[in-house]
Formats: sequence, structure tokens, C-alpha cells
Amino acid sequence: MVYESQIQFTLDTICPWTYLAKRRLERALSLVKSDAPAKFTVTYMPYQLYPEATQEGEDKYQWYKKSKYGDSQLKMDTYKKVMRAYGDTEGIKYKFGGTVANTLQAHRVVQHFQETKGPETANKIINSLYTQYFEEERHPSSHETLLRATTEAGIDESEAKAFIEDEDEGLMDIKMSIREQKGNGVDAVPYITFIGRKRDISLEGCREVKEYVDAIEKIIKESM
Repeated sequence: MVYESQIQFTLDTICPWTYLAKRRLERALSLVKSDAPAKFTVTYMPYQLYPEATQEGEDKYQWYKKSKYGDSQLKMDTYKKVMRAYGDTEGIKYKFGGTVANTLQAHRVVQHFQETKGPETANKIINSLYTQYFEEERHPSSHETLLRATTEAGIDESEAKAFIEDEDEGLMDIKMSIREQKGNGVDAVPYITFIGRKRDISLEGCREVKEYVDAIEKIIKESM
């Protein structure tokens, strides 16, 4: 009997490292043999790095430079160089303009459609959100961004629009989910937990592909 394993991927949609980790995890999963005694489904869990951010947001570049790098142009230039190099290895074209803003509405949309349409739909929404924010310098949680992400994931536009515009629907649930993640000891993202038959394996931070492969192989080995 094939063991159905779940991989819980905790992320924030404005974290560049979760975007990178997602690509690396996907590469690791692509190496799993079709006849392996375990199958893996990735589900996404919400986390907010900057819950105090406003929905309107502020200039992303200036925010990073000031809050992360002490207003140092040299440190900011180094960060850009490093992230571009990492991104190139996974086909990500990081850009640093646009707006950084609160991601609560983005998480609300992802979780709702993950619950109603399934994790593959959530995966497509997240892919679009990452592309729009990191590569096209779009707002991370505007109605326009969210509508594009949901329709690109194959959701009927009228259904998606109705949910996006009702910003209170599911809001308490998503806030509770974020609190639960913190209660479970998650204080940084990405945080990835591989659910095993005998034990779970958790990896915090963006890891190399090999580390994800090793975790997957352990889950497969212990599933037999």
C-alpha cells in the first residue's frame, strides 16, 4: 500500500526565500520515482513576517534598504546581487521595486481556495502571487493581483471576484491559522514539515535541493 504523505509548507508571499525554497522543493519532488511506496501532496500554511504592514503598503526598495540594511546602499546592492544569483539557479528573475504591504488578504484567498478547490489550485495561486510580486513588481495583495492569481489558477472570475471583494469572509479563520503556526513554534519561513509514517521531519529556512531530497527519501524509506 502506498503511503500518502503530506508536506506542510509554511510561507509568506512576500518572502523571497520561500519562493526560492518552493522551487527547490519542486525540483526535489520531481526526482521521486513514480513507483515509490510514498506519494507526496504539498499543502500551504500561512505566516506573516510583517503583520504590522498596511494594506496600502510602502516602497519595497526603500523599505528593504532602511529596515533590513540600515539604509546602507552597499549592503542593499550586495543583497540584490546575492538574490539575483540565487534566483538565476531556479529560473527566478528577482526585481526589487514595487510595493511591500500586508499579506493577510493574500493568505485568506490562498487558504479559502485550497480548502474548496484543493492544494493544486492553491499551488497555482501562490505561483502567480510570487511571479507578480517578485518578478513584475506588483502589489502583493491588491484585488487586481489576487484576481489575476485566482483566474490564472483556473477559478471562475465571478466566483473569485466575489470572494476577494468580501474581505471579511474567512478572515477570522486565517488569523487563527497564523496564530496556530506561531503556537506550533514556527517563527520564521520557509518552514517545511514532511509528514512521515513513523516520524515527521521539519526543515526551517531555505535549504539546498539535496536536503529536501534527503528528507523525502527518509519518509519513503520509513513508509515501507
